Amino acid sequence: MVDARRFRRGWLAVLVVAVLTVGAVSVVVWTRPDVTVTGLAEDAVVSPSTLRTMAVRTGDPGAAEVLLNGEQAPVIRDGDLLRLDSPELADGAHRLEVRVPGAMAWLPGGGTSIEFTVDGTPPELALEPVKPVAPGESGELRGLARDAESVRVGGEPVPVAGDGRFSAPVDSRAGTVTVEARDAAGNTATERATVPLRHPGMRAVHLTASAWASATLRDPVLRMAREGRIDTVQLDIKDESGEVGYDSQVPLAREIGATRGLYDARAALDRLHELGVRVVGRIVVFRDPILAEASWHGGQRDRVVQTTGGQPWTGGYGEYAFTNLAHPDVRAYNIALAEEAARLGFDDILYDYIRRPDGDRSSMRFPGLEGSAADAVTGFLEETRTAVREHGTLLGASVFGIAASRPEQIAQDIPAMARHADYIAPMVYPSHWGPGEYGVADPESQPYDITARSLAHFAKLTEGRADVIPWLQAFSLRENYGPEEIRAQIRAAADNGMDSFLLWNARCRYDPAALSPGR
Repeated sequence: MVDARRFRRGWLAVLVVAVLTVGAVSVVVWTRPDVTVTGLAEDAVVSPSTLRTMAVRTGDPGAAEVLLNGEQAPVIRDGDLLRLDSPELADGAHRLEVRVPGAMAWLPGGGTSIEFTVDGTPPELALEPVKPVAPGESGELRGLARDAESVRVGGEPVPVAGDGRFSAPVDSRAGTVTVEARDAAGNTATERATVPLRHPGMRAVHLTASAWASATLRDPVLRMAREGRIDTVQLDIKDESGEVGYDSQVPLAREIGATRGLYDARAALDRLHELGVRVVGRIVVFRDPILAEASWHGGQRDRVVQTTGGQPWTGGYGEYAFTNLAHPDVRAYNIALAEEAARLGFDDILYDYIRRPDGDRSSMRFPGLEGSAADAVTGFLEETRTAVREHGTLLGASVFGIAASRPEQIAQDIPAMARHADYIAPMVYPSHWGPGEYGVADPESQPYDITARSLAHFAKLTEGRADVIPWLQAFSLRENYGPEEIRAQIRAAADNGMDSFLLWNARCRYDPAALSPGR
């Protein structure tokens, strides 16, 4: 029994030769040109884009007729090939036919017919959050890829179970991992998974570059470290003035005169690490008067946040206060400082002023900003995490206390930022809250209440994404803040499951009585 469909499609491969005798001369007439279709196979399941690479080769392209589902299809001549013109087909079954008439009317023509299915729907890909991984260890990424034929994690193939489930190890040095699921038709679904690091914890105090250079301010902090009252020092890398405290080799820092050489970074790190003290490098990001002024006068004004009238935005911070969070140069400069610090040996990079200026957004202009300012901030965090993670350095982001409930005021979307930082450091200073916030009548005189309630909100927003390590108030504003008030805040953090904290005092003077020794 002959399969009629197979015969109809395959007979083009048979070469028919007609021999005509004219006098003593025999003339051979080739009447059955071959038809070859590349990029498309019988009964194939293909994506819509596959048809763009399909080609038909015949002995006589000008005589060939191409049909899709019985209708003549538009084609483009490409040398001796025919290609479909705008081959966009809906999902479902289709038939491609190629017909080539015979050289003589009394001989049949050649051709082929291919049935195929178009599938333009990518696999359904869902990833579980990766649990925090300890530095130097491997974690596990789990996911589900329905209808996927293959899955790659970080470019490497991984086994896929019959129900679409898969898992793969992830390195703690990877800030993010790309997962790609591909189906039989070639459709792909891609997701990026973040790999959070498990923070070892900290009991830290803030020191400026000048404070570290001053024995009067530095030595009491070192004494607290020796007594076990603190285990971490936060040391400024770039501060609110735009000054870089040590002799940075980042080209732009040197070009704009930002480096100050107030301390030797390598020597400071060695001294603290010898005491068993971790070092957090603070980088004030978008508030940067030195870069802003140098850029404005250097003809690179798009690096600067502007008013709608095209002047440098001030908002009470100074004439050249904030750099443009959307500008590639600004972002690259801060990431370069973070990378340099990570290479030097800073254990964490903690960003501050990673936000737009507070104030009326409609009065500000960010040249080149696409999307929202909050998206730009989140994307910047993602870029940095990838850059510093290979050095085993953790990444934190200092945020306003109000960002938990009013993210639009400063472009700090806490859940989004938590996906790209190892920890969020909210500045929940009691003196900075207004009466009635979180139901607390007088926050400054109720340090435990306002700290506990605001941190509970941050814990909810960051759950499963990042740690929360709060900045606590160690300075006095309207009310005196001594050991009792500091301990109240520490207790409030601990009652939210947060044993880590950073103490802030702009004068860099700390009362050791506020902290218990021996830890």
